Amino acid sequence: MPVYTVHAPSASTADLRATDRFVFVRDGFRFWAMVFGPLWLIWNRLWLAALGWIVLIAALHFGLRELGVGRLVIWSGDLVIALLTGFEAATLQRWTLSRRGWRQPDIVVADDEDAAERRFFDRWAANQRGPGDDPLTVDRGGPPPTRDVPGQPFSRPPPPLPAGGIIGLFPEPGAPR
Repeated sequence: MPVYTVHAPSASTADLRATDRFVFVRDGFRFWAMVFGPLWLIWNRLWLAALGWIVLIAALHFGLRELGVGRLVIWSGDLVIALLTGFEAATLQRWTLSRRGWRQPDIVVADDEDAAERRFFDRWAANQRGPGDDPLTVDRGGPPPTRDVPGQPFSRPPPPLPAGGIIGLFPEPGAPR
């Protein structure tokens, strides 16, 4: 099964209002990154990686020509760079997101991206208690809250439902799917 890393914009904006901006990056070989190298990098807005790819290819061609090797060796070098691009494309995407200040809240194993999104958001929404909660700021050192101790988060009654009931795919909370 494929492995997906989940990336959220930043700790201050990664809440229920920013879920449409979450990015799921599948780990593994990218055929189109191997075939179209710099075009794939530019299409995915990996500007520094594309610039590095161009500089690497230019240096490889210049260095091999200065050594006086044949075209087959230069072509083999291009093939190695293309294979490395295909194998490391997901890593370049994760590196770019990290450089832009995005954080990685989770890793999900699923058959496809839709299943990965469902698994992640099911797990993530269960941990959210409000629009500003961030799972990285939760104090995990204390005992878990209980329902019968006054002052604990579970002791408070749940918030009232909206006037029209629940809006979404499931009309009742906890209904079978």
